[in-house]
Amino acid sequence: MKFKTIFAALALTLTPMMVSASCSTSHQAMSCADGMVWDNETRSCTKQLSG
Repeated sequence: MKFKTIFAALALTLTPMMVSASCSTSHQAMSCADGMVWDNETRSCTKQLSG
């Protein structure tokens, strides 16, 4: 019974850390000023090219 309690406490402690680590930057929304767009390669706002 003691093993199950320790395992449950450990799982509840580590799960949120693992979830936040796996989603660190790939899903963050970035907003840029008017006329600018987000460039994933440079990870910055760049001027929007009309085309």
